[in-house]
Amino acid sequence: MAKKKKTGGVNLRGKNLLISFLVLILSFGLIACTSEETKGEDTDKEKDKSSSDPFDHSKKYTITGMTFRFGDPPPASSPGLDMINERFNVDYKPEIIPQGDYAEKSSAIVASGSMPDMVGFPADDTRFYQWANEGAFLPLDDYLEKFETLSKIPDHVYDSFKVNGNIYGIPRYSNPYPLTPIIRKDWLDNLGLEMPKSYEELEKVAIAFTKEDPDKNGKDDTYGLAIGENINPNFNMGTYWDFDAWYHQNEDGDFIPGMISDGRKELIQFFANLYDENAMTKDFAVLNWADTNNEFYSGKAGIFVGGVAGMSEDYMAGLLKIHPDAEFVAVPPFEAPDGSKGFTMGSGYSGILALNAKLDEVEGKIHRTLEMVDAGKKFFPLDQKTPGNQDFDWMWGKEGTGYNMENNAPVRVENFSSDGLAPSTYFLDNREHVPADADISYADDYSMTEMKGLVDSLQDMFESGQMYVNPIHGIISQTQQEKGADLMQFLMNDQAKMIAGQKPVGDWDKMVEEYLNRGGEAIIQEVNKGIQDKGYGDRQWK
Repeated sequence: MAKKKKTGGVNLRGKNLLISFLVLILSFGLIACTSEETKGEDTDKEKDKSSSDPFDHSKKYTITGMTFRFGDPPPASSPGLDMINERFNVDYKPEIIPQGDYAEKSSAIVASGSMPDMVGFPADDTRFYQWANEGAFLPLDDYLEKFETLSKIPDHVYDSFKVNGNIYGIPRYSNPYPLTPIIRKDWLDNLGLEMPKSYEELEKVAIAFTKEDPDKNGKDDTYGLAIGENINPNFNMGTYWDFDAWYHQNEDGDFIPGMISDGRKELIQFFANLYDENAMTKDFAVLNWADTNNEFYSGKAGIFVGGVAGMSEDYMAGLLKIHPDAEFVAVPPFEAPDGSKGFTMGSGYSGILALNAKLDEVEGKIHRTLEMVDAGKKFFPLDQKTPGNQDFDWMWGKEGTGYNMENNAPVRVENFSSDGLAPSTYFLDNREHVPADADISYADDYSMTEMKGLVDSLQDMFESGQMYVNPIHGIISQTQQEKGADLMQFLMNDQAKMIAGQKPVGDWDKMVEEYLNRGGEAIIQEVNKGIQDKGYGDRQWK
């Protein structure tokens, strides 16, 4: 049994109570929060609604902000910060807080009445929606179209940040492509098998990988699916089977969580069949994510998941030492019983940036702030990441200072972040927002031929099909916040027992009824109200 991590003496219960107390205080007085204006700045409370050039830099503004960051914060005085101040004619004062302390410290800052001009949030931080509903943030609808990057973010992504019909948040970019199943093509070829096109065919392949020696080493040492605790990966072959997607609807026409859908039931039966045949990881219920990866990358299992970004070439190299001829390809989505075909699109964001409502008093400052946000999110294609591109060279702190060119590619210097050598370090959102029409190859981020081939197959699959827009993004359910985690664990535990034969899959309806009675019905009602309030009607595929 894994040991519990020590908390270093921190009273976590007390810390959580403090955060809750601070949030309670904020709910009473948040609208009064404002950022401090410095000398020389227009403090007149009359709104400056002039139609002047939004990119006019003749007037200097003090602009403040706070967000979280993994790792150590950069220095408060640096060349990168100076470059931002000079370019935008601002006195920029970002406060970058370590992620572990952010919820408590940011709540305390806002509760003190000194909300900065910009505030960052993790993607799942419900404070954003609560505070937006209380009038703490600036509606952005009238401004976004003026800026190169912000204007190109898809409407369905902005929809996640709508409160009472207005957009209050700017998304931190996240790849919209999910992790999906991949398979050992060399094993298929060795056994003369075709790419599976249904769960029935995938079951036969997984059993063949278990019983027919796909690596041809004469040993009984392989099997089908690598899977771990919490039934992860979930091996959905399309939205119809995706436990995270709100796709299925009940008799009243309300969307329901995929976790209790007919598609999920079909998938659990599929796993139960494989478990009986030893064609999936037998100790899945206690296997952590690292060990689950090892089941695949050690050459034991032939079916796992992959993505266009974030995969480990070290893991891949380890597998290729064992099986030098290994080949990997994406498994295309299956056609569902209702005729749909495609995976679920990711939310498109990993964080949120909001602007203080008090900025509405000075139109010029709104433009300057958003111009800075837009610059921090600017996308640079690979062939434009060169010293000859002035915007890129500036963003990375100038060649020879912030980075060097090696093999025709920019490489940051070791002290790039620690010494604050470049502007990119100080933008609250410094993640490039890849436009939908960008001609990019995710394989370019990898060096290994085998990894490039796998990533190309995944990208080709996503780009040649359609993806479902999950309506749950940006929806807040009070009951979900209070009971959602416990209810999800209840469902996971029951479904794991069904897979292992400790409960019959025939008990599915009993499980669903208990979920509904324990709070699931309220969650469904609250989520559907939120979906309706956002104007989401029929299912959307992109």
